[in-house]
This record gives sequence, structure tokens and C-alpha cells, in this order.
Amino acid sequence: MMKTKRMSGMFKLLPLASVLLLSSCSSAVVLNSKGQVGAQESTLIAIAAGLMLLVVLPVIVMTFVFAWKYRASNKKAKYQPDWSHSNKIEAVMWLVPTVIIIALGTLSWITTHSLDPFKPLDTPGKPVKIEVVSMDWKWLFIYPDQGVASVNEVAFPAHRQVEFYLTSDTVMTSFFIPQLGSQIYTMAGMQTQLHLIADHPGVYDGIAANYSGAGFSGMTFKAHAVSESQFKDWIATAKNSSRTLDFNSYQQLAKPSENNPVEYFSSVSPHLFQQVLNKYMNDHTPSMASGSME
Repeated sequence: MMKTKRMSGMFKLLPLASVLLLSSCSSAVVLNSKGQVGAQESTLIAIAAGLMLLVVLPVIVMTFVFAWKYRASNKKAKYQPDWSHSNKIEAVMWLVPTVIIIALGTLSWITTHSLDPFKPLDTPGKPVKIEVVSMDWKWLFIYPDQGVASVNEVAFPAHRQVEFYLTSDTVMTSFFIPQLGSQIYTMAGMQTQLHLIADHPGVYDGIAANYSGAGFSGMTFKAHAVSESQFKDWIATAKNSSRTLDFNSYQQLAKPSENNPVEYFSSVSPHLFQQVLNKYMNDHTPSMASGSME
């Protein structure tokens, strides 16, 4: 009977263990950065964690030290029932957290501005421009310079800056390639920007980092950071597709679907991204994208 109760208790702990395991895996992916932006963000996380541990670790250590020193059996410990104040302790308790907060605030302010997603990266070469539309429940990637598009798969050359222009054709969601850095929200009728670069070739997981409904768990994509020649081959593969994408066919694609397979489109209407933006904007509101996309 006792064994059965013990096993039942262990099973109750499984969900908690799963959450801890998954959270540690996702943290490891974020810290294993493969891009310039992700590397800076990983460094910021590590420094911030280290600074905060300056407070946490001494508290944990003192908890055990005090419990041992002032145990009932230790007759050598001073008994001071009337003690109530110490200037030295007050100074340490206020000064150390204040210094840490100032350091964290300064570091975060500098890093936040240097990693502004709208700010182009200081890297040579012409950026690759990609327009991104989040839908229920899939990602559409449009290459305006190459005239092709894909669903749930994106490719770009490694060591070359990528300019993402993003919007949503549904509820707000979040675009995130953890190993490259900087998740950013997409909203209907609004355009945002994101600049990333992959310092290493590879295939990286892309996710929707904001819950958006029933098909949220399948709203993932693969980001291929490849060589220049492989990128040309990928574009050629898309151009060989028998499917094309104009606003009418886009309307069909935008219908909700779960676990959508990878699709390619050999041609795309030149202003499709702009049309998606304008769907949610009234006639008197100028497009936020018009200045940057022309």
C-alpha cells in the first residue's frame, strides 16, 4: 500500500519535471546563439544573471550558516533578545542592491538601444529583404526582390544581413528564431521590422512565441542559413513551383489551417504585402510601410 502511494506521488511530480526540463531546453537554445544579435543578447542574459546572483547566493549561504550557528544546541552563540538595529547591515542591504540596479539599468539601456530591431546591423553587403505575414496558423515569407514566396520555410545566406518586414493577417503573435535572437510581435494593419544575421550556416527552428489559438503548437518553421550558391538554388526551387500567389489565391491561403506543410510559390504579386497591410487600415490612414518599402 505504501509503495502504491509513493508511486502515485512520483507520478504527480512528472508534469512539474516536464516543465522544468522543457524550460531548461529552451534556455539552452537561446544561449546557444548562432548570430550576432543572439550572441549579444546571450551575453546580456549571462551578465544580468551573474549580477543578480550577487544578491541571491549570499542569502542562500547565510540561511544555512545562521541556521547552523544559532541552533538550540550551540551554547556559544550570543543571545541578544533586545538587538534591533545595525548600521553596517543597513548599509550593505541598501548599497549592494542599489549598485546592482544601477549597473543592470545602465547595461540594459545601452544594449536595448544598440539592439533596436529597426536598426540595421553594421555588416557589409546588400541585405536580403523578406516580408513576413503571420496567419492562422502558418508563416508566409515573401521575397520581393526575387519574386517568390514560401510557407513555413525561410532561407537566407549566412554572414549576410536579413531585413524582415513583418505584419499579421490575424491576431497578434510573435516571430522568433531563438538561436538568432530578438523575438518581435506582429499585429494586423501594422508593420514592424527586424534585422538579423546568421554567423554560422545551419537549420534553425522558428516559432510563434505568443499564443494565437487552436493551431498555435504547429505554427513553426525552419530557417535555413546557407551559402550564397545554396541560396540561389533555394530560390530556383521556389521558381520551379507550379503555384503562384496573387491577392485572390492569398485569400485561400489565409484560411485557418493547422500543421501546414512547406509550400513554394514561383511568383508573387508585387504589392501583396502592402495589400495585406491595407486590409486593416481605413482609407484616411497612410500605410506605415509605404516609406520604407518603396
